[in-house]
Amino acid sequence: MKIIKLNEVASTHTYLKEYIQNNTYSENICICTDYQTNGIGSRGNSWSGVKGNLFFSFVLLKKDLPEDLPIQSASIYFSYILKEVLNQNKSKVWLKWPNDFYINDKKIGGTITTISKNLIYCGIGLNLKSVNEDYGKLDIQINSNDILKSYFDKLERKDSWKQIFNYFKIEFQHSRKFQATVDNEKISLENAILNIDGSIEVNNKKVFSLR
Repeated sequence: MKIIKLNEVASTHTYLKEYIQNNTYSENICICTDYQTNGIGSRGNSWSGVKGNLFFSFVLLKKDLPEDLPIQSASIYFSYILKEVLNQNKSKVWLKWPNDFYINDKKIGGTITTISKNLIYCGIGLNLKSVNEDYGKLDIQINSNDILKSYFDKLERKDSWKQIFNYFKIEFQHSRKFQATVDNEKISLENAILNIDGSIEVNNKKVFSLR
C-alpha cells in the first residue's frame, strides 16, 4: 500500500477519488492526514476534527477482497479489522453496527465505503484527541504510522468474511442499546436481527451498512 501523507486536507476520501481520476489507478493508495477540515460522514454529514486525530482513505481493487465478502458489508469488514488492530494494542474500542467506533457509550470514529466500477474506496476517521463533549476519543496512545502498517498488513491477509462475521455477531450485542438512522428515522437496535450478510432486519425491513 502506497501511503501519501498530507499536513491538511478537506477530505481524504474526496482527495483520493480526485487523485485516482487525475492519475488513474495503478496501485493501492492511502491518503492520510492528522487534520481534516471537511470530511464526509454518514448520510452526507460532515466528519471533521481537531489537529492530531487520524483520518485516512484508501483504494483497492474489488477482486483483492475476500471472495465471500458481501460487498454491501465492506464497511463492516474494514472497520472490524481496524478494531482488532486497536484491541491488540490494548484499546477497548468496540464496533457499533454497522461501522462506528465506540469507547464505552461515545462514538470516536467511523467508516465510509464507496464503490466505483472495479474499485472500492474506504475512508476512516478516528478521534485521538477530544473534539467536544458529544464524542469520545481513543483510550490508548498510538503511533499512526505503526497502526496503519499493522492495518494494511492485516488487510493483505484477506481474512474471510465468515471469520470476521463470527466475531462481529458476538460484538453486535453491544449495539442493541443504541439506535441507528434508517430512512432518516432513528430506530432502536434492541430487537434487530443480524443477518449473515451483515445486514439487519428492523421493522420488517432489511437494511445494509448505512455508508
